[in-house]
Amino acid sequence: MNWGFEWKTKSSILGLPLVHIAIGRNPATGKLLVAKGIIAIGQFAIGLIAIAQFGLGLLLGLGQFATGLFAVAQFALGVYFGLGQFATGFTCIAQFGVGKYVLAQVGYGKYVWSMTVKNLQALEYFKNLL
Repeated sequence: MNWGFEWKTKSSILGLPLVHIAIGRNPATGKLLVAKGIIAIGQFAIGLIAIAQFGLGLLLGLGQFATGLFAVAQFALGVYFGLGQFATGFTCIAQFGVGKYVLAQVGYGKYVWSMTVKNLQALEYFKNLL
């Protein structure tokens, strides 16, 4: 038995719905539903802002596995900022992180503050973020 839920706003920008929510499978075809919109929400989502288990966000990704300019996820592949268990980004806060400025249990980058590396420039950078 296939179960799914899908909803889109009537308003759109550049052909994409402002909000698209898609969860589960298409009852008619059995295919997994993928949310595609400016704000995309679902198990799988692609959008400017993606909130999903697996999300590809251009600006922001939130979820279990997410990408974006800013990403917050268990596996966060951020360009500018990543926050997660495994994360990347120019600025990165993670258990395992890779970036330029990294605050992590285990980190790799130019300026790292971790269990084994204590770079003072990294410390100052993260203090200034507060």
